[in-house]
Amino acid sequence: MSFRFANHRSFRDEQQLNLTPAYRSDEHEPAVRVVGIFGANASGKSNCLHALAFMRRFVIFSDREVEPGLGVAREPYRMTPDSLEAPSQYVVDLDLSGVRHTYGYTLDNDGVLEEWLYHYPRKRKRRVFERTGDSYTWGEDSGQRVGLERIAEVTAPTALFLSTIARFDHRHTAPGGTEPEPLRDTYQWFQKMHSRSQPHLGNRLNGIYGAGWPESDASRRTLVELLRAADVGIVNVVEVTSAVTDEQPILFRPSDLEPGNERTMTRNRRRERKRLRFAHQGPAGEVQFELAEESTGTQQLLGLAIEAADVLSGGGTMCVDEIDASLHPLLTAKLIGLFQSIASNPRHSQLIFTSHDAALLGTIDTEEILHRDEIWFTEKGADGASTLYPLTDFKPRREGENRQRRYLNGNYGAVPDLSTHLFEQALAARGGADDAAAR
Repeated sequence: MSFRFANHRSFRDEQQLNLTPAYRSDEHEPAVRVVGIFGANASGKSNCLHALAFMRRFVIFSDREVEPGLGVAREPYRMTPDSLEAPSQYVVDLDLSGVRHTYGYTLDNDGVLEEWLYHYPRKRKRRVFERTGDSYTWGEDSGQRVGLERIAEVTAPTALFLSTIARFDHRHTAPGGTEPEPLRDTYQWFQKMHSRSQPHLGNRLNGIYGAGWPESDASRRTLVELLRAADVGIVNVVEVTSAVTDEQPILFRPSDLEPGNERTMTRNRRRERKRLRFAHQGPAGEVQFELAEESTGTQQLLGLAIEAADVLSGGGTMCVDEIDASLHPLLTAKLIGLFQSIASNPRHSQLIFTSHDAALLGTIDTEEILHRDEIWFTEKGADGASTLYPLTDFKPRREGENRQRRYLNGNYGAVPDLSTHLFEQALAARGGADDAAAR
């Protein structure tokens, strides 16, 4: 997998986050399972994930959220006037069921300029569709061109064709039925992506009393394992069911009354409500607590752990901005290890995160937390434009290189340029102001 984008927030020029393994040649592993992006404050780390989240949201919602004539609410690079009008571009290369797919689009303030989807069955490039404005070109092997054309006709200038066709649940299958369905498969990849910004608890905690709790046993075991590894005192999660009584309004009209003389009455309705309780080990045995009784940090961890368990169980990509805002480095290493492991991640799910924590560039018990091709950096230039680049550009050694120390020493760039003189000058000015106020 790779993600290319241009003219988004602090990124002016085209950048590529390439998840193709640089040192491993296993054909069953077409992409690395974990990527960590490091850099100084305001260097562009979060903007990189925001670009991917923007692409996903536009794919999922552009046919519903964007009104024709109102333009597109994009976020181009703003430091030069030309960039405000220049198009933004977003492209993903995906491996879906062993078949490469390339999907992308460009847009400006008024709408979608270009959109395209290719796939590569038997390693040969096949066009699914190409779009320029409202003009479409279809794949030569399309057996459902009439249906595609009808949906293209109702695709708004500010909406993606992929979004519109998904609303009609349309499937594009190559003749013979032996090939993947590229339109559906590509859209479902975006659907399965989880994007999480910090700090927030997320919508998952709102539904934690029922739908938010993982359904599969494997997901539940992963969640409990993460909570135990976090050393927050939780040894088990228990689902309990209680009866709840609600008052339900009903419309009452006796048979001898004319319409218009109705009156409202209420009746009690009993239903079952599922809740989660969190077991802590005490001197006299286990004691269960409600979610609201747990610390904010534990609630943050729980929301992240639920999403991780779902992604590991069901497949997909999980993006976490500032992962160190919720997790201790040892726990982050544990989460990374779950995604790296074939045993705990049989569906080849991916974790992409940003962090300031240089400890994640080091080792635990002599084992490196992140592999050489799983580390990326962002840096902002004097013109305010961010760049994204991998550790592999520096030809790192496989063993014996202290990457944590080299990063903090500035050998890889992507660290803040701190000025001791400016700090001292600011403190001196503050001290003078305080003395004047005292007089």
